[in-house]
Amino acid sequence: MKIRFGYVSHAISLWDASPAKSLTFTRYQQLSPEERAEKLLQVTKQNLDHTLRMLYYNIAHQLELYRMSSSIVPLATHPEVNWDFVTPFRTEWQELGELVKRKNLRVSFHPNQFTLFTSPQTKITDNAVIDMSYHYRMFEAMGLEREGLINIHIGGAYGDKLQTLPRFHQNLTKLPAEIKHVMTLENDDKTYNAEETLAACEKESIPFVFDYHHHMANLCETRLEELLPRIFQTWNHARHIPKVHISSPKNEKEFRSHADFVDPEFILPFLKILREIGADIDFMIEAKAKDQAALKLIEDLSRIRGFKRMSGGAVDVK
Repeated sequence: MKIRFGYVSHAISLWDASPAKSLTFTRYQQLSPEERAEKLLQVTKQNLDHTLRMLYYNIAHQLELYRMSSSIVPLATHPEVNWDFVTPFRTEWQELGELVKRKNLRVSFHPNQFTLFTSPQTKITDNAVIDMSYHYRMFEAMGLEREGLINIHIGGAYGDKLQTLPRFHQNLTKLPAEIKHVMTLENDDKTYNAEETLAACEKESIPFVFDYHHHMANLCETRLEELLPRIFQTWNHARHIPKVHISSPKNEKEFRSHADFVDPEFILPFLKILREIGADIDFMIEAKAKDQAALKLIEDLSRIRGFKRMSGGAVDVK
């Protein structure tokens, strides 16, 4: 059984390399039309360059998973800006995509918590479609619309899950089929647990990105040993092996908050179940220390009997 590791967005080991440099709409409004266009181009170019730095960093460390920043393009979905962020940077987008393909990297996006399909407000659903389309457009620009995945949560319960879940399925019909095809769902730490999220994934034929930390904060009745085989089956029609999110609590009082690093003791029960299943899997590390947390967890696990480091970014589990 092989486990590959990755991290979220920003390798903090690199100096001044954030791929999410921003431009607020307030600042945008203060600029002249010429300055606005120049600033949009400047910030986007910097974020694209930093994303490329991140990919080369990952390749050097043999980290084959990477979640790209959702904030590469400033004001990309703002209705009063609505600018063409592809044409001026065709070379840069293509360079990113070609590198991902050449090195067989697995990349994804994770839009924010406001990208949801459970709201009774039409505007919220329409905005979710716009945001998903923005992420898909970035994949298209990179030539990765068949390789990349876009992960979201089901959303809020609005006081009544029995009414909200049918609305989720209905609202999801607004999402273009090609975007839904690269969509994944994740269980959350307060509202929709693993069992509820799995049911939605099975109904919609959407792969399930299981979050172990969220599961421990929001348990369901069915045992994880019974759920995991079904969770993995949702990936049968996907291009990738199953992926899970890994983090550990900051402390007992702030259990839902992510710690800087991942405590191996916290995930060992989960690893035991995975070991019994024996299937290859990808770990996206969501700890605050990002790349450093991923690399440290690989080191920590490789010291445990039965775990052997295969590369800079993967371990073999016997």
